[in-house]
Amino acid sequence: MTALTVTELPPPKARNYLEEGSTLWSWLTTTDHKRIGVMYALSITAFFFIAGFAVALVRLELLQPGGMFLTDDQYNRLFTLHGIVMVWFFLVPSIPTTFGNFLLPMMIGAHDVAFPRLNLMSWYVFTIAGFLAIYFIWAGGVDTGWTFYTPFSTFYSNGHVIAAALAVFVAGFSTIATGINLVVTTHMLRAPGMTWFRLPLMVWALYATSIVMTLATPVLAMSLLLIIAERVLGVPIFSPASGGDPLLFQHLFWFYSHPAVYIMILPAMGVISEVITCFARRRVFGYVGMVFSLMAIAVIGFMVWGHHMFVSGQSPYASLVFSLLSFIVAVPSAIKTFNWTATLYRGHITFEAPMLYAMAFIGLFTVGGLTGLYLASVPVDIHATDTYFVVAHFHFIMVGASVTGYFAALHYWWPKITGKMYLENWARVAAIATFLGFMLTFMPQYVMGWLGMPRRYHVYPAVFQIWHVMSTGGAGVLAIAYVLPLIYLPLSLIRGDPAPANPWNATGLEWQTPSPPPKGVHLSAAAAQAKRSAPTRSRPSAMARAKAPWNTSPAASVSTASTPNAGMCRKLPPSSQ
Repeated sequence: MTALTVTELPPPKARNYLEEGSTLWSWLTTTDHKRIGVMYALSITAFFFIAGFAVALVRLELLQPGGMFLTDDQYNRLFTLHGIVMVWFFLVPSIPTTFGNFLLPMMIGAHDVAFPRLNLMSWYVFTIAGFLAIYFIWAGGVDTGWTFYTPFSTFYSNGHVIAAALAVFVAGFSTIATGINLVVTTHMLRAPGMTWFRLPLMVWALYATSIVMTLATPVLAMSLLLIIAERVLGVPIFSPASGGDPLLFQHLFWFYSHPAVYIMILPAMGVISEVITCFARRRVFGYVGMVFSLMAIAVIGFMVWGHHMFVSGQSPYASLVFSLLSFIVAVPSAIKTFNWTATLYRGHITFEAPMLYAMAFIGLFTVGGLTGLYLASVPVDIHATDTYFVVAHFHFIMVGASVTGYFAALHYWWPKITGKMYLENWARVAAIATFLGFMLTFMPQYVMGWLGMPRRYHVYPAVFQIWHVMSTGGAGVLAIAYVLPLIYLPLSLIRGDPAPANPWNATGLEWQTPSPPPKGVHLSAAAAQAKRSAPTRSRPSAMARAKAPWNTSPAASVSTASTPNAGMCRKLPPSSQ
C-alpha cells in the first residue's frame, strides 16, 4: 500500500476593496473608507476641470487689451464661477476627502474611520452641493466674485446669488462631517503603541486640517445664511441704510476664509513630508518641530483674517496687530520649508514623478510665502490691494502649492490605490510642465500687479498686453500639464503593470498591505508592528541618534513605520550596499 501525500493548499487570496462588489449599487451604498475616497476623487476631478475651463476662457479674453469675445457681465460671471467651484468644490475637499479618507485609517492601523455611515453621508451631501453648483452655472451664474461681498451680493447683483450661496452652504456640511470623522478616528482608533509622536506627518497634517475645518466652516455657513436672509427677507444686517454694517460680512467671511487657506495647504504639507523623506532616503529633519509648526499654523491662522481688510477702513491699530500676526504665522511655514530642505541635504535622491511634484511644491510655496510677507506689510498691501500682485500670490499658494501637492499624492499613492503602475516618463513630463507652466502664468502677474494692473478687469491699457500674453501662454502649458495625467493614469488601469505592495520601498503602515489593499486593514498586524516600535528604554541622546546607521533590514524598516521616520524608503545608499 502506498502512502498518500497530502499537499497543503495555499490560503485563498483576500479580495481587495475594488473586488468587494462590482455593481454601481455596491459603490453607492458602501461604507468602506477607501471606496468613499475614490468617489470623492472622481467628484472633485469633474469640478476641477469645470473651473479650469472657465479660467481658460478668462485667459483667452485677456489676450487683447479691449477684450475678445466676452461682455463685462459674462467676464464677471466666468471668474466668479472659477473661484467658487475651484475653492469649495476642489481645493477645500481635495486631499482630506480623498487621500485622508483612503489613507488615514491605514496609516494608524485602524479598520475604518470612526463613523463610516457619516463618511458616506458626507459624500452624498457634497454631491447635492455639486448639483446646486451645476444649477447656478446652468442658470446663468453669479457675478459677485467668489467672496460674495455685500452690499453687492445682497442688493445689486442680478446673478443667481441664492443658488450659489446654498451650494457652498451645503458643501460646508460635508466638510464638517469629514473633519469630525478624521479627528475622532485619529484620537480613538490608533493601533496600540501608535502614540501621538509616532504618527506620520501626513496624519498630523490631516488632524490639524480637520480641526480647522470643524471650527471655521460653521462661520462661513452663518455668513451665507445672513446674505440669504438680507437678500430674500430684507433683514437689515449688512445694509448701512437700515443700520447694518457692510464690513461685518468681511470680518465673518475672512474669519473663515483665511483659515480655509490652511485647509488647502496643510494637507499638501503632509503629503510633501511623506514624499520627500521617501525619495531622499532620509529621516525627516526635525520631526517634533514639524509637528508643532503644523499645529501652530492651524492655531495662528485663526488670528490673521484682518490683513485682508487693510483698505476697508478698519482701525489702524487693528491693522498693526493683524500685520504683526501675519508675519508671525510665516515662521512655522518657514520652519517646514527649512526642514524639508535639510531632509534633502546629503540624501540619496531619486527623481520619480512624486518627487518632482514635491520639489515643484517647495519652489512654488516658497515664492508664494515670500510675497505673502509683502502683503503682510500695511503700506505695501495698500499699494498692491486689488491688483494682479494679489492674484499671483493667492495662486502660488492655493494652486501652485495645493494642487501640486495633490498631484504629488496622486502619483505617490496611485499604485497603492489602483494596483497599477503608470508611465513614469509621461508623469515626469507632466510634473516639469506643471512647474514651468505655473511660473510662466503667474510670475508676469506679479510684475503687472506691481505696475498697477487691477484684477477683475478685462479691458486694460495696452502697456500690460505683453504680460497678459505671457500669462495666457503659460496657462496653455499648465493646461497640458493638468490634462496629461487624465490620459496616462486611466490608461494605466488598462495597460499598466501590476503594482507590488511597496513599489517605492517606503515604510508607512499603508505600504504593508497588498496593492490594492483589502476592504479592511489587518488591524492585528498593524498593532503588532506598532508594538514592536514602542520604546522599552529611555530615548537615545541626540548624538546617538545622529550616529545611528540606516535601517538595514526589512524588520527594522517595518518597526519604524509608525515613528518619525514614516515615509522613509528602505533602500540603502549605494555606498552602503
